[in-house]
Amino acid sequence: MKIALMGTRGIPANYGGFETFAEALAVGLANQGHQVTVYCRSNNTKYEGKYYKGVKLTILPTIPHKYLDTVAHTLISTLHGLFCRYDAVLICNSANSLFSFIPRLVGSKVALNVDGLEWKRKKWNKLGQTFYKISEYFATKFPTVIVTDAKVVQSYYQTKFKADSTFIPYGAPTEKVTTKYILDKYNLETDKYVLYVSRLEPENNAHLVVRAFEQVKTDLKLVVVGDAPYSSEYIGNLKKTKDPRIIFTGYVFGLSYPELQSNAYVYIQATEVGGTHPALLEGMGYGNCVLANDVPEHREVLSDAGLYFTTTEPDNLQKKIQYLLDSPQIVEEYKTKASERIKNIYSWDKIVADYEVLFENMNNGKNSVTELIPAKSNL
Repeated sequence: MKIALMGTRGIPANYGGFETFAEALAVGLANQGHQVTVYCRSNNTKYEGKYYKGVKLTILPTIPHKYLDTVAHTLISTLHGLFCRYDAVLICNSANSLFSFIPRLVGSKVALNVDGLEWKRKKWNKLGQTFYKISEYFATKFPTVIVTDAKVVQSYYQTKFKADSTFIPYGAPTEKVTTKYILDKYNLETDKYVLYVSRLEPENNAHLVVRAFEQVKTDLKLVVVGDAPYSSEYIGNLKKTKDPRIIFTGYVFGLSYPELQSNAYVYIQATEVGGTHPALLEGMGYGNCVLANDVPEHREVLSDAGLYFTTTEPDNLQKKIQYLLDSPQIVEEYKTKASERIKNIYSWDKIVADYEVLFENMNNGKNSVTELIPAKSNL
């Protein structure tokens, strides 16, 4: 099939979860013999080749503004795609739902991955929140199929809009890496640091993690991985910590990222909104003991393969971190459970296969949710 991915910043991944997803899916589909194109933003793409691991890169301009970047580039991408006649187009982010009818004008089938409930994010003002809520409605009208990455989000669309969707979660790696170049760079040792990964925005609670770690008694370090283009004041306040054990790396991609995940003692997932978070899956896939914020989306992914904390009790996160620091045997048990859960449910091979079935069935006219994805995708 001739397949296009739109709505992300592009590949190779150098920003966040959707980009990691786009790279893994696109390369996986290309390896299966499909002609795959990923649309990339000119302000975010540093890779100079026309192809990346068998995937064609189409780099188009955008408007580099917090509220316009995503939608402007996706509009241009969908218009460009009219002349390419793709068999299947995957558009990411519910904000782009307004444009999901455009590829259908020339007969292309369109799947829209709506991600999580973006209007809940604190970074959006009232106008942004309203736009996302309207976009959710368009998501039920314009694409051929809605894709949800979490059962919680699937239930939300069914309850609010009576709209069926196809559940396909994000995937994750299933093997540790053995190199340690970035550990040497930051003077880190295996099992001697706690890892936090996320965009550094308020709803992802990096401030809670930093504050809690400042209070625990340990010689281990806290490694904070991530950044955000529109949160300079928030990030600046985080870095004012006087705790020498806390290290801020900024964005980390390429081989360095799995090195950090593969050698951590504990991984903390503190996010509170969104669907399935790729970093959580990666933390599990690389064999980490996971300490997660107790929200339904994390319960769905982690189940009993990790430990939870609550933000409603001021000292709860600190106490849970200290408990795991003092309980290495418990940590080892959770590491094994997390790794096995990823292998059984969330491997990238399985996710790529599910999307391949989705695209094939769309092109065969099977657009009902029961026909699209076989039972193997159910948790």
